[in-house]
Amino acid sequence: METKLLGIVGSNVPTSTNRKLMNALKAQVSDQANVTIADLAALPLFDKPAKDAIPAVVTAFCQQVAAADGVIIATPEYDHSVPAVLLNALEWVAYSSRALANKPVLIIGAAYGKLGSDRAQAQLRQILLAPDLQAAVLPGEFQLANSLAAFDDHGALLHPADQDGLTYQLAAFLQAVADNKSLI
Repeated sequence: METKLLGIVGSNVPTSTNRKLMNALKAQVSDQANVTIADLAALPLFDKPAKDAIPAVVTAFCQQVAAADGVIIATPEYDHSVPAVLLNALEWVAYSSRALANKPVLIIGAAYGKLGSDRAQAQLRQILLAPDLQAAVLPGEFQLANSLAAFDDHGALLHPADQDGLTYQLAAFLQAVADNKSLI
């Protein structure tokens, strides 16, 4: 059975370095898993509608999350926090489904500065552990600092230390996904 992973990029910017990071990750695990990258741009702003009035695009997104064996979230850091588009998507999941409950989640992130997306990743971890989400967040995370200078012209990571760090976290994540699948 093929491993199905869902990548969620916390930015709608087409040239986002978090999107580049997710694409590099996707290429790296292509022989081990099928990674689909979700599109958050179509999700409406969360407005807590009646439970029977969930927009179809939200239901489709939650079904993508539910169908995945594991979820990888690449978060930028905007003003020391999680971007609104990512928080919006997670609010919809929390309100309309239990799609992340006990699902393995790996947090990664890229940022222009020296700290990577450290503060956003810490905040995201808290959000994912909330009672209405209860994701099985892996203890490790991957942070890519100075992301504007981290990729070659083909989207691959330039620095061996960055590649090694991503490889290490992916190995742990894929093992957690396999362990979780064996319990189901």
